[in-house]
Amino acid sequence: MILSAPRVVLPAFAGLETLALALTAFAWITSTVTATELAQFAGLLVVAVLQAELSRTVERIRCACAKAPHINLATVWTFAGVLLLPASLAASLAIAVYLHLWIRVWRTLPGRPTYRIAYGGSAIVLACFAGSAVIGPGGIEAAVRAGVRGSLMIVETALVFTLVNVLLVALAVYLHAGRLSIRRLVGGREGNALEGATLVLGVCTALGVTYVPVLVPFLLFPLLTLHRGVLVRQLEIAARIDVKTGVLNVGAWHDQTERALTSAARDRTGFGLLMLDLDHFKGVNDVYGHLAGDVVLKAVATAITGEVREYDAVGRFGGEEFVVLLLGVDEREVLVIAERIRQAIARLEVDVVARDGVTAVRGLSASIGAALYPDAGTVLERLLYAADTALYQAKNTGRNKVVSITAVS
Repeated sequence: MILSAPRVVLPAFAGLETLALALTAFAWITSTVTATELAQFAGLLVVAVLQAELSRTVERIRCACAKAPHINLATVWTFAGVLLLPASLAASLAIAVYLHLWIRVWRTLPGRPTYRIAYGGSAIVLACFAGSAVIGPGGIEAAVRAGVRGSLMIVETALVFTLVNVLLVALAVYLHAGRLSIRRLVGGREGNALEGATLVLGVCTALGVTYVPVLVPFLLFPLLTLHRGVLVRQLEIAARIDVKTGVLNVGAWHDQTERALTSAARDRTGFGLLMLDLDHFKGVNDVYGHLAGDVVLKAVATAITGEVREYDAVGRFGGEEFVVLLLGVDEREVLVIAERIRQAIARLEVDVVARDGVTAVRGLSASIGAALYPDAGTVLERLLYAADTALYQAKNTGRNKVVSITAVS
């Protein structure tokens, strides 16, 4: 599984998977398991498999839209295992659940290679060990008897479980894709809210298994409903995203910028627009092929996004042209951000599969035009015309530069 990983991440991936398997083996050797715990393990595994089978189609679509790789609804069962079972069984449950999901759901999904799934499963296994260390040998039953102190221990267990998983996955994303925003590394507010909901359902599952096992299958109904609700929201978001680059499509960017324009007119504030065009990009397609060109566009979009704030908006305007909305900035700040973006693109080295094998695309550059509201215009069309005029000047005065324009006639 790990041998197919890129060389840059192979040591980290191999080390994590080896550690997860070694800890699981050691836990089995050094622990004893009761018949009750085995029965609980089997019950959780059966319900987890049933939930995965009932939601296979939904999960496939959700995975295609999701951007936070550490978030999925299997946490309900793995976290319940942490609260109920000894570390050996909790880790084994995570391995079994992820193995089933890989075989039945994730294996054929584009963008979900085996080495990533194996790494994600290993991260969950280590999170299980960390959570088990916090909750202690008595599990959730001892925590319930401890009252308020036990409730706090459950919360602490959930935080440690999540933190270990998030940090390990963020490390893998960073090693694989380079410097990204915190949001890209650990997921956004909605994704992590979903993770919180699955942790709560995991606690409910553990309580159900402990005190009223017959009710546990009924948790499938709210879980499946939550799954579909999450999918609907992700499809709404996906409809706004440019497929090739992952930034906003032109329609969504226009909508967001029109709202910013209305807000700025009401509050008498300013904002900036950047229009960016990659220099001589046709040469990339001609030399390396259009598929490689798409990889480069994705890398450029990621570089742009990494240089702006979470509440700014990056969109693909068409071809190799991008637009950026910068909220609450003056002309000096617009130029600083634009120059950062230009330099980030110039530093890019993008590995692509070309006709003669894997090669690195270097020497990229971009010309950038900047315009400021309200100086360059008070309607979006006028602002875009100003930014486009500035971009045209950058192109015609040497390229690979930033030009700002205050107003156009």
